[in-house]
Amino acid sequence: MFPVNYLLQMLLDFFSMLLDDLNYILPQRQIAQRPLNRRDASRLLLLSRAKGTLEDRLFADLPDVLRGGELIVLNNTRVIPARFFGRRAGVHAQPPSRTTCREHLTGKVEVFLTRQLDPQTWEALVRPGRKMQSGERVLFGEGELEAEVVSRGELGQRTLRFVSRDTRSVADHLERLGHIPLPPYIRRADEPGDRERYQTVFAKNPGAIAAPTAGLHFTPEILDRIRARGAKICELTLDVGLSTFQPVHSELLEEHVMHAESYEIPVQTARLILEARAAGRPILAIGTTVVRALESAAIRAAESGSAELLLSGKADAQLFIFPGFQFRVVDALLTNFHLPRSTLLALVCAFSEREKVLTAYRHAVQSGYRFYSYGDCMLIR
Repeated sequence: MFPVNYLLQMLLDFFSMLLDDLNYILPQRQIAQRPLNRRDASRLLLLSRAKGTLEDRLFADLPDVLRGGELIVLNNTRVIPARFFGRRAGVHAQPPSRTTCREHLTGKVEVFLTRQLDPQTWEALVRPGRKMQSGERVLFGEGELEAEVVSRGELGQRTLRFVSRDTRSVADHLERLGHIPLPPYIRRADEPGDRERYQTVFAKNPGAIAAPTAGLHFTPEILDRIRARGAKICELTLDVGLSTFQPVHSELLEEHVMHAESYEIPVQTARLILEARAAGRPILAIGTTVVRALESAAIRAAESGSAELLLSGKADAQLFIFPGFQFRVVDALLTNFHLPRSTLLALVCAFSEREKVLTAYRHAVQSGYRFYSYGDCMLIR
């Protein structure tokens, strides 16, 4: 007979997942560098959770693929032009020492906004981060926008306070001078067309630093056809933040800590979800961001002792979903293909069995699907 401690360790080993368990091989040529001419021209891979079967379709087929009666939940966050290129203006708080090199005070600076604290203040990633001390200033454009480093964080993170040096507002300057924050696997500079295509057609509330990419395939016509099938559509907002880009550094998935992302679930959306659940209608999340918001709100409800399935209102999601997670709200998921060894792939593998998901990914690779933000998608139900 095995000792109790030995059996407990066996169980822990069984349920622990290594980062390498989320790996797959993808040729570089299948990483989409630009969007297709039409949003709904992308391909759709249909994965059955129960059977593990795969079916190749087009995204334009989505209204016909639906069973009718689904409640579809969209993320209406709007991507902000979060990437900026400026130049250092020197230390504001005190004069530089004799040992400070002049090029360090006037060199180029890249700023990537990550989280807004108030209308003038943002958390940001700054490069070169090690050189930027509290009190230093960065100039943008012709100097009409200025930012001061008010505090330092780890790994290049800084808190910046922006000031307008002309009659326009800080918000106007940020919108005009900023670049669309394309992911690093898109190996080109952002272009004017990205301001429209790296944005969903239902984007409303600015605050995201990355697009909820599963929503990029939708067009107004597709949404109309979905409603004609008898499905209902509702929205929430999750401002996609650093969690999207944050690599997993620990080999054991459960040791990874996510960055917090702000979300808001309107009362109307919560009501529609409760009605759908009561009527036995499936809840289809459009993207992993919707899943994180809904499941975080459900955990909040459970922890507060609420009798409701989930809570409406504003909160922060810091939920890391990986295999073994018990889903409370979401019944089906439309999602793009995600990076290997990533938290997003971990979420998808939690929603369906890991082997079924990786089999689907291998099929997508062999069938020439386009991957990542501007790529194709899959429907898991």
